[in-house]
Amino acid sequence: MTKPTQEELKQKLTPEEYAVTQQAATEPAFSGKYDDFFERGIYVDIASGEPLFVSDDKFNSGCGWPSFSKPIEKDALVNKTDTSFGTIRTEVRSADGNSHLGHVFADGPADKGGLRYCINSAALKFIPYDEMDDKGYGEYKKLVK
Repeated sequence: MTKPTQEELKQKLTPEEYAVTQQAATEPAFSGKYDDFFERGIYVDIASGEPLFVSDDKFNSGCGWPSFSKPIEKDALVNKTDTSFGTIRTEVRSADGNSHLGHVFADGPADKGGLRYCINSAALKFIPYDEMDDKGYGEYKKLVK
């Protein structure tokens, strides 16, 4: 996947999507369209289209943002130290698009590895299972149960 230019992203994304993915903003808790959303499919980077998460790995953490136990592939994400707001957290960015997605915490389900990827809905685009072939993500259908 190739990341669009900043000018293309400003035209393609809403102001909130741009602020979240390109300026590391955070949407308000419980405001995102994918917080309480549990359909079959995959989630991709809204800016670059790169696959990030599978619906099977999504869980309701109650934190107000979509939560996943792991990325779709080991190398799909890049972790960076985030010291903003007087805390030390691990920021999660898409590997190719370098979009800010959210943060990862070590308080996820123990039976699924113990991680909670807390991701902004504004950074994601959901691809329903039945549309994955048509939209070029058919190779990932085997990961969706």
